[in-house]
Amino acid sequence: MIKRTLFVVTAALALSGCDQVNQKLGLEDPAKKEARTEAEARAVGSACRHSGRAIEDCYAIYAWLPKAGVYAGWREMDEYMRENKIETIAPQLPPAEPPGAKKRKPAPATTEPPVEPAPASAGEEAKPAVADKSPEKK
Repeated sequence: MIKRTLFVVTAALALSGCDQVNQKLGLEDPAKKEARTEAEARAVGSACRHSGRAIEDCYAIYAWLPKAGVYAGWREMDEYMRENKIETIAPQLPPAEPPGAKKRKPAPATTEPPVEPAPASAGEEAKPAVADKSPEKK
């Protein structure tokens, strides 16, 4: 009797984590995944409108989300803001990177010291240390 109860409890606990495991492995149910991305798209659209971004900018920034969901969220927030006379809020952070995008490394800064002209001796013009590559005026 105790073994049977222990087996049932263990099986129930193991099966309760299947959705999370499947999602991590990329084996998520397509209907659930579509519902989740639709909800995310609506939230992103609402946030874009609240921050004053144009709908085209939202499409470009969040290209991995469905456009219909982004537009629906943007439109709902637009109506809500007009009805309640809410002002837009300027975004404080840059837009999020798309999932799976590689982060770009910043260009290395050059640490070369500035070139100073050679000192001129008496009666000579100062000549630049680096040759001027611009065409001479005649």
